Amino acid sequence: MARKKTGGGAKVPAAVDPAAMGLRAEVLEQPITETLETNYMPYAMSVIVSRAIPEIDGFKPSHRKLLYTMYQMRLLSGPRTKSANVVGQTMKLNPHGDAAIYDTMVRLSRGYGALLHPLVDSKGNFGKVYSRDMAWAASRYTEVRLDPICAELFRDIDQDAVDFVDNYDGKMKEPALLPTTFPNVLVSANQGIAVGMASNLCGFNLGEVCDATIAYLKDPECDLMETLKAPDLPTGGQLLYDQAALSDIYRTGRGSFKVRSKWRYVKEENLIEVYEIPYSTTIEAIKEKIIELVKTGKTREISDVRDESDLSGLKLTIDLKRGTDPDKLMSKLFRSTPLLDSQSCNFNILIAGMPRVMGVREILEEWTAWRMDSVRRRTYFTMNRKKEKLHLLLGLRRILLDIDRAIQIIRDTEEDSEVVPNLMIGFGIDQTQAEYVADIRLRNINKEYILRRTQEVDELQAEIADLEDLVSSPKRIKKQITQELTQVKKKYAVPRHTEIVYDHQTQTEADPEDETPDYPVHLFLSHEGYLKKITPQSLRMASDQKYKDGDGPFLQWEANNRDELLVFTDRQQCYKTRLSDFDDAKASVLGDYLPTKLAMDQEERPLWACIPGDYSGNLLFFFDNGKVARVELSAYQTQTRRKKLTGAYSDKAPLVTAFLVREDFEAAVYTTEGRCMVFHTSALNPKTTRTTQGVNIMTLKPKYRVEKVLPLDQTAIVNPSRYRARSLPVNGALLKEEDRGETQMTLNLS
Repeated sequence: MARKKTGGGAKVPAAVDPAAMGLRAEVLEQPITETLETNYMPYAMSVIVSRAIPEIDGFKPSHRKLLYTMYQMRLLSGPRTKSANVVGQTMKLNPHGDAAIYDTMVRLSRGYGALLHPLVDSKGNFGKVYSRDMAWAASRYTEVRLDPICAELFRDIDQDAVDFVDNYDGKMKEPALLPTTFPNVLVSANQGIAVGMASNLCGFNLGEVCDATIAYLKDPECDLMETLKAPDLPTGGQLLYDQAALSDIYRTGRGSFKVRSKWRYVKEENLIEVYEIPYSTTIEAIKEKIIELVKTGKTREISDVRDESDLSGLKLTIDLKRGTDPDKLMSKLFRSTPLLDSQSCNFNILIAGMPRVMGVREILEEWTAWRMDSVRRRTYFTMNRKKEKLHLLLGLRRILLDIDRAIQIIRDTEEDSEVVPNLMIGFGIDQTQAEYVADIRLRNINKEYILRRTQEVDELQAEIADLEDLVSSPKRIKKQITQELTQVKKKYAVPRHTEIVYDHQTQTEADPEDETPDYPVHLFLSHEGYLKKITPQSLRMASDQKYKDGDGPFLQWEANNRDELLVFTDRQQCYKTRLSDFDDAKASVLGDYLPTKLAMDQEERPLWACIPGDYSGNLLFFFDNGKVARVELSAYQTQTRRKKLTGAYSDKAPLVTAFLVREDFEAAVYTTEGRCMVFHTSALNPKTTRTTQGVNIMTLKPKYRVEKVLPLDQTAIVNPSRYRARSLPVNGALLKEEDRGETQMTLNLS
């Protein structure tokens, strides 16, 4: 081989020239689209379908293979076994390394605490879900068995309730799904990252899931938020309730909600103990962030922070400096650390091998259809077994007529292989029945035994008829599923881990409000949407309000500078703003134009506004079609500072006016026909859904509409009993002249 000299005199091999050696280099070209189609896409689909995304039973393949292996090892009852034994046996179904299988087992274990209802009853160190650095012991040291709730996963598995498929080498069978008797997909939290997509299912309380499923089975259009209140997380904490955000999650399967840590102040030692944290973070992440705030000087009230978690549970201790207000400090830490964190939701589930992002109602629909099919298959299995038994007993009944003849046929048959054919010929029975008769023990060939057995025929026929009716009756199948859900709830339901906090604005937003000056103000809103905020001192100096031509006064309030203002528009939207965002004005100016100030949509205009205060009370929405909706004011309270809420009220009819109701009152409703009706607002029941269409209080003719609504004490009605409604809805009564409040001018000639 040729060599060339280098500067240092050393000799190195020269580059090999393929052409000099008689070789021809060939470069194969492949279009990128073909590479994606033949190489990348099969890999991506394998990850999506066979690894990362859970199915309707709530399990990924790795979970299912592990649990089924433990079921086959008879670990549903009996003592625990070493985790290493389970890991080794699982490899027959799951062709992965022992570390990956053991990691899957850890996440399902009671010791790790990642599930509301752990599926693996563990003994030993399995780490903790709230700790990033706490490692679990090796599989040779820990012991496991199936938790009792797993009986609900495998109850029907031996009754053909689900399909079985070959394992990876075709030597064993495994279930394609586990026949769960409750919607485990909503109970067990599950996360997975596939190729180009991901899945993140938060857990819900088992009792609430069972109630919601039962309610759905009775009425598919039921309000799920009445029974399925909010997600429930294994690490506890406080869920900051935001009805709009949760409603979006329930409807679309996507979104997020906020969870806040639980803490207590130990006055004697001047320290704070955090004992429950959000599911989406770890105690180390919180501690590191607090230390960072102290080092950068952003928090000066803390003298020390340490992790004191032990066998009794999580505990993060924060030592305070003298004179520190613990409430104000925690409000600051909630804004600056993962002590308050968001939990994302992405309900991506495999349905018939295809990933689908579904809302809670769609998930219940799919689970119900799948569970009904499982119950139907189970019923078919039981029915066929009973039919087989009935068939044998009918054959036995045939020989009851002449037992001696049956014995004679058997005795006279010379060859064993001829016994069954001779019985078939002698009694007109088929081969299965004849073999059953031939196998009866000699001591049982007596009339009493055969009579006792054949008495079961009528009972079996009745049971088979009942099972056939069950198979063909979806209503009965749903009733049976409901009974099973009721039993599951009674046996396994536990109280919520995560507390739901409805009134949380005061704590999480205390500091920003403290920086805002608080003083009394007067608000004036015009018909055209101009808002003025005037101090009492300025109003005393000049009280005559200025308006544009054609405009005039509409609403006015006495309030404080820190108060919020809710503005409702003709696009069914609600804009939230703080009065502190408006400059103090004078009576001689027009004020701020709300569509511009609140960045409303083009041609959107305000219809009504109110100051919610502490969000107690209700809103009354009067529509021109004679309907009234009473919505709880708390439905408009959000834990985030969102400036716009869509779907603020129903869009089925134009809004005439609205009222903020702290105390119920009598209202007078006027129509364009000249009719009026009076009713008490206490007759209306409040709803939590903002877009409710309301109830009909007034029956209108097609060409007439509701014109205006006033409190009765602000009307000129002299005889209100004429217009009072005894029951709703009513037509209303025509207004008399004396009740119109219209005085006619007269000419005095004296």
